[in-house]
Amino acid sequence: MATDFYSTSAEFYEMVADRHVRTSSGPLATALRGVDPALGPVVEIGAGTGRLTRVIADRLPAARIVAVEPSTPMRAVLTSRVLGDVDLRRRVDVVAAAAPQLRLPARISAVVVFGVLGHLGEDERARLWDLLRSRLPVGAPVVVELMGGHRARRIEPIRMLRETIGTQTYEWWTSADVVTPTLMRWRTTWKVSAGGETLREVEDVYDWATLSLEGLAAESGMTARHLGGSGVPGSPEIGVLIR
Repeated sequence: MATDFYSTSAEFYEMVADRHVRTSSGPLATALRGVDPALGPVVEIGAGTGRLTRVIADRLPAARIVAVEPSTPMRAVLTSRVLGDVDLRRRVDVVAAAAPQLRLPARISAVVVFGVLGHLGEDERARLWDLLRSRLPVGAPVVVELMGGHRARRIEPIRMLRETIGTQTYEWWTSADVVTPTLMRWRTTWKVSAGGETLREVEDVYDWATLSLEGLAAESGMTARHLGGSGVPGSPEIGVLIR
């Protein structure tokens, strides 16, 4: 079953989220064009700390939003962000649940699934598609983020990010091994240092299924449309599945 993959490194997530919003907000806003909020709330599965929740709210100012996040520390930041924003506080319901165990309103107008689908097994995704098809009207979009390519590959350790806060430097290193032709095992390490001395390291390991938009369309019974990415090297591919 899907579990909380982010609690170990949640304290660092905002550093990553800042770049994620810069590369993903444009395609996401494009994908939500034409959504009718009168048909029901927008469901954001894997809302994280709420950066993209704000993008959804800005693109659809009349929409209610169901922001789903299973990780307790990530959800704490999400709730704080919603609480401190008058507009979000009025429109966003924060839900503590994992994707396969969602309980949704009878009708929803759109779904955003970023950073989630690769964590789910085939059976879990099948249950999610059944649930979403039963709630979405014809023509409604499911906006998905594809990470890691369409086939598993080995990735040598690479530094993805370096930030300074106060006197401390934070580095995010990541690598991946092949588990199966369609499954990668990612290893991430956050290194915190000051004055040339390593203060601590936080490591995390998780598996990620490499999925194509065409494969997701086939298993979900929906129609696929590629949106591409932001054009920034290394940014994730974003696509839309249409009910």
